[in-house]
Amino acid sequence: MAAAWIPALCLGVCLLLLLLPVLASSQGAVPIAITCLTRGLDIRKEKADVLCPGGCSLEEFSVFGNVVYASVSSICGAAMHRGVISTSGGPVRIYSLPGRENYSSVEANGIQSQMLTRWSTSFTVTEGKSAAQEVTGQAVSTARPSTGKRQKKTPDKKAGNKDCKADIAFMIDGSFNIGQRRFNLQKNFIGKVALMLGIGTEGPHVGIVQASEHPKIEFYLKNFTSAKDVLLAIKEVGFRGGNSNTGKALKYTAEKFFTPETGMRKGLPKVVVVFIDGWPSDDVEEAGIVAREFGVNVFVVSVNKPIPEELGMVKDVAFIDKMVCRNTDFFTYHMPNWFSTTKYVKPLVQKLCTHEQMLCSKTCYNSVNIAFLIDGSSSVGESNFQLELQFAANIVKMFEVSDIGAKIAAVQFTYDQRIEFNFNDYNVKENILEVISNIRYMSGGTATGEAIAFTMRSVFGPVRDSPNKNFLVVVTDGQSYDDVLGPAAAAQDAGITIFSVGVAWAPLDDLKDMASKPKEEHSFFTKEFTGLEALVPDVIRGICSDFVASQQ
Repeated sequence: MAAAWIPALCLGVCLLLLLLPVLASSQGAVPIAITCLTRGLDIRKEKADVLCPGGCSLEEFSVFGNVVYASVSSICGAAMHRGVISTSGGPVRIYSLPGRENYSSVEANGIQSQMLTRWSTSFTVTEGKSAAQEVTGQAVSTARPSTGKRQKKTPDKKAGNKDCKADIAFMIDGSFNIGQRRFNLQKNFIGKVALMLGIGTEGPHVGIVQASEHPKIEFYLKNFTSAKDVLLAIKEVGFRGGNSNTGKALKYTAEKFFTPETGMRKGLPKVVVVFIDGWPSDDVEEAGIVAREFGVNVFVVSVNKPIPEELGMVKDVAFIDKMVCRNTDFFTYHMPNWFSTTKYVKPLVQKLCTHEQMLCSKTCYNSVNIAFLIDGSSSVGESNFQLELQFAANIVKMFEVSDIGAKIAAVQFTYDQRIEFNFNDYNVKENILEVISNIRYMSGGTATGEAIAFTMRSVFGPVRDSPNKNFLVVVTDGQSYDDVLGPAAAAQDAGITIFSVGVAWAPLDDLKDMASKPKEEHSFFTKEFTGLEALVPDVIRGICSDFVASQQ
């Protein structure tokens, strides 16, 4: 008696399938052009006419069930399994049905469906209405017709955006997960990102790696240094198909893409932007480790994230966390789909140009030792001394301080010198900023030369074997009572780059005597202490420029 309902259920389904073509004849909607991989759950209607393209490969279909299919199944795959269409494609009508406990595995019409224990929604298919449009294998274009107006030319700035100087690989999804239509939309989005980045000889350089069954480098960093050429190259990239072996592609990119022979520039952030439509087919954890070991910053842009019902099919639900440089929001980016993506371009570009947070590359932001030599003489005064401290703090804010990253130290000087904190005292930026804000004003005379010698000996001496590049930022407001040229030359001979920052009565000759070469790029002057704030970007830019030059 327990199974008495089964014949009745089968009879009901059979009657429904017999009636569906009759019901379909009364509908007059234009079929929706879909791709080979469009799933039942992608059509959010109880009943819809769709148009399957021709030329779909049988191997690319994921079909679960028989007659009644789990909504995660490919619509066109189910239609071919059901015998509604052939490999030439054609119109299909899809009907939404409730979920089931079991979906059987049956081989039919050259397609082996798979077993699935449970799914919340189902669908079935019948022959659809005749379509006037030719089945071409591509989805209907949603582009607006040309208005006849001439498009504005993008200015060709050969140098590019110097404030976003990085080497970037776009690892695009070329798997069957994404399909041809969404693949093209993905390329359009990447083109917009590339355009906004400001590609140029002195700006960011980009390349493309396609992830599918086997990774393929479409073009290298060295191939194009103008946005126009990059856009043309992106347009020519063809869809490969296959499994989404993201881990395999990421490891390959980390090991093979960033080399001097392929155009990598030393001392700049190395970045891989991984685009994933759905989820990877393979393991990504090892690839993430390899990328970090090679100093590559991995960003993940996820589109069409797996819904809760699909998580059982995902090999590792934490795949994003295991790929990115650091498990923070900075290295992850999500878009709901590939449509109307223009609004997502600028936020992504801003992330890619925020180099001080590129924690996995050896950059000026995480591979320097910076000591501040702060004038605490009587001529400065308490209120101006606070402005000196704020100047130092604003510079520190831009660097990635950690036990293996940037190191900061501070010395206050008058006739005497006082180490406020040393390079190895604090490894957390917030702690350093708090200590700086609490430095007590000394007051006294001005002996800048002796202060430089003391700092070289007592502050830089203990870190002489550090892999970081050494910088000294001297802030002073007046004439030194001793010689500055000799101690500054000795410090520079010891590998310390000196930036001199003068305020008010600081002699320009002293500033140039202290500064590293070229003097005009390492010495700064402002008449008022309030002008120090405006010099912060110049000092940071100078530190980064010197760091990059030292890596060549």
